[in-house]
Amino acid sequence: MIDLYTASTPNGWKVSITLEELSMPYKVKEIDLIKGDQKKKSFLKINPNGRIPAIIDREKNNLAIFESGAIMIYLAEKTGKLLPSDPAKKSEVLQWLMFQMGGIGPMMGQANVFYRYFPEKLQSVIDRYQNESKRLFTVIDKHLESNQYLAQDFSIADIANWSWIRIHKWSGVEIEDLPNLKRWMDEINLRPACIKGVEIPRALELPDDENSEKIKEFEKNAKKILQK
Repeated sequence: MIDLYTASTPNGWKVSITLEELSMPYKVKEIDLIKGDQKKKSFLKINPNGRIPAIIDREKNNLAIFESGAIMIYLAEKTGKLLPSDPAKKSEVLQWLMFQMGGIGPMMGQANVFYRYFPEKLQSVIDRYQNESKRLFTVIDKHLESNQYLAQDFSIADIANWSWIRIHKWSGVEIEDLPNLKRWMDEINLRPACIKGVEIPRALELPDDENSEKIKEFEKNAKKILQK
């Protein structure tokens, strides 16, 4: 049994979707980021960096693993699915996984901060992160022109990148002019494991109306998390 410590964020979805795709039994331990659960001593014993997600594999002498990418690799290797054993094919998956971890995630994360949460609207900074996010999207779009998935078969690389790109509107980046990326997104949207995985630990609805009270409340709560 896997204990999953998570919250409704792209990095959290990466692991919950992976568990769903692998049909692995797991128990959800919701971490309330607003209340600061991620900074409690009990959680810091699992992840000293105080970030979600993290897991404990009860079958492996309570092995604790943090960092979403490391967890995905561990689960895939444990089951022999979503990550090929052939070195060349495995390398291809890991390259696109690292593409998300070193590019898509950090750039979109900073776009979110400066576009949504930062007290000052620094347009040059917002442009920097939105433009770089769009550039990375364009790289994927070009690759998908001749590929159904990022690395031949559906893999943890697709899960990782999709989990972040699905909130592109929240980052202020559009994908309507990227048909291959949009086709790939739409296809993965229909996967049962993805549908269920993004509702773990609870469904997250990002408000559409820029002037709504819901969006103001969401941004207010997000700012609290950044201060933790």
